[in-house]
Amino acid sequence: MAEPARKFSVPAQLLHWLIAALILFQVPLAWYMIDLPVSPDKLASYALHKSLGITILGLSCCRLAWRWLSPPPPLPANMRPVERALAQLTHGGLYLLSFAMPLSGWMNSSAANFPVSVFRLFTLPDLVAPDPQLHERLELLHRLLSYGLLALLLLHVGAALYHHVLRRDNVLLAMLPFARLR
Repeated sequence: MAEPARKFSVPAQLLHWLIAALILFQVPLAWYMIDLPVSPDKLASYALHKSLGITILGLSCCRLAWRWLSPPPPLPANMRPVERALAQLTHGGLYLLSFAMPLSGWMNSSAANFPVSVFRLFTLPDLVAPDPQLHERLELLHRLLSYGLLALLLLHVGAALYHHVLRRDNVLLAMLPFARLR
């Protein structure tokens, strides 16, 4: 007998959608701020970007801890092994990047000798010593990781829509707060 379909817990759903919203805000903010001339607006945009990145890092820690305490619902039994492997790789990559992106940004700021203040409440310690060459490499790494994150997000959203529209299973519904399972 197949295990009955179940939803993600409320904390898992809350963390998922909060992190998703923050990431979806971060991307256009990053594109906007990069080309700004040096100005108070640019500095404020960078400060917000850093604060939100550290918030994403903290929420990702909470999400990973919650996932360990409250495992997600099982994948549908009729998924092929290759689909299961892709789902695991995609989720693993998203978790990895939700840590790597903020950490690389924090290290990049440290190497550029710019402090990371979190909403002006506190300033984080530098992760690396100031180093212009390291800053250039970390800036490139941060940008490349962002492309990887965008690719995985598109794959993740596409897979959720595939399951909902074509497979007509509960994969997407299990993560939607007010949806009822089929």
